[in-house]
Amino acid sequence: MALDQVNVDDWEIDENGKPLPPEDKEMSFIDHLEELRWHILKSLVAIAIAGVILFLFREWYFRHILFGTNYDDFPSYRFFCWLSDKLGTGEALCMTGPNVQIQATQFGEQFITAVKMSFVGGFVIAFPYVFYQIWSFIRPGLYKEEQKATRGVIFICSLLFFIGVSFGYFVIAPFGTNFLMGFEVGGALNQPTMGSLISFMIMFTLPAALVFELPILIHFLAQFGLVTAASMRKYRKHSFVGILILASVLTPPDVVTQVLIAVPLYILYEISVFVAKRAEKKYQAALE
Repeated sequence: MALDQVNVDDWEIDENGKPLPPEDKEMSFIDHLEELRWHILKSLVAIAIAGVILFLFREWYFRHILFGTNYDDFPSYRFFCWLSDKLGTGEALCMTGPNVQIQATQFGEQFITAVKMSFVGGFVIAFPYVFYQIWSFIRPGLYKEEQKATRGVIFICSLLFFIGVSFGYFVIAPFGTNFLMGFEVGGALNQPTMGSLISFMIMFTLPAALVFELPILIHFLAQFGLVTAASMRKYRKHSFVGILILASVLTPPDVVTQVLIAVPLYILYEISVFVAKRAEKKYQAALE
């Protein structure tokens, strides 16, 4: 048999008696697991590569990224002082870094933390590729109309993810660090460990990244008729209260800080209403 020939005797037959080429056959559960395994492996390789690079530059990574809000040269401190001056509020928004000595109290803590946070940072850097691998596994299971409706989802999700991380890092983190490091009780001295400081940095940034994916979530829900723009407008007041509660949870009990967080979140909600309206039109058109 020539190299370019195919043995059709090995093909399966559909209900109409038509031979099914191998690529048209429905994948078995084992085939799906095998494909998922390769997508996961590719994602892990990308995270590992980014993590190794961060580990090689760990001094810069820890000093300027993970521990950045501890020092006066953090860019947000200068920006908020400039903003406070422009708004005529004096030094209401001015902040400086706590500049405290960060401790490592456990044996091997610095090495273990450096490895762990290198791979956490690697995940953040490799997020677009990781999401691409996840979407490559999910997309073939969608109908053609659904695939068209989700065109560009990788770029949009990645963009919103990085905007959320940046918002948490440059806005929430400096206010949170200043409040928590400046709060004293009983004369105790604030002397944070590596683990505690990094845990709060993660809490300040990654939840914000998830919150900023709200328009994408609303798009999918509205695409299938589960959410409407009218219902979101109806419960706008309730949502605003929820946003204020969320802002109070994500930030220290400071009115200025909570307003700085609540305003972008509310804008994000209004964008989601617009997204829901567009997706709702497509859903209605598909029903007609």
